[in-house]
Amino acid sequence: MSVAPASHGSASRRTRMLRALGVTPWVRRAVAVPAEAWMEPAAVPVVVPASCVVLLPDGCAARELDLLGRALAAYGPELARAGRILVKDGRPGSAVPPVRAYLVFGQAQAHALGRELPAAVMNQAQIVLADEPSQVLANGGGKRRLWTALRQLRRALAVSGDA
Repeated sequence: MSVAPASHGSASRRTRMLRALGVTPWVRRAVAVPAEAWMEPAAVPVVVPASCVVLLPDGCAARELDLLGRALAAYGPELARAGRILVKDGRPGSAVPPVRAYLVFGQAQAHALGRELPAAVMNQAQIVLADEPSQVLANGGGKRRLWTALRQLRRALAVSGDA
């Protein structure tokens, strides 16, 4: 008697659930790299301006950052590669660039963003507010609000990308 692995059924269920939430799951492909490619000097990377920046409170636990990283990666490469800025004592740790969208975790980070950005940039950008990472990790309501914020952000990026 042959028994199918338990992960097969749960993987298809996971795929169905993600599709119901509007998330397209990614599958990692194995790529064969020729040995000569390892010997060639690395090309200078091309810097593509980010279309989204994530503002997080300073001092987030590794578990919270891991959850947020996986959530952003689930919504595609544009959000997975979004710049992350830590906010400490009401000030961003680095300069906040003008981009199309901002994902802000918590009211304190939203106030810091408002103090840093010019009014013209804020009027043109989509600013999406989510719960602080500790609240997202603590309860189901925070997770639902995070998924809703990510869907809203992805729609805003898709609409402004076409224009």
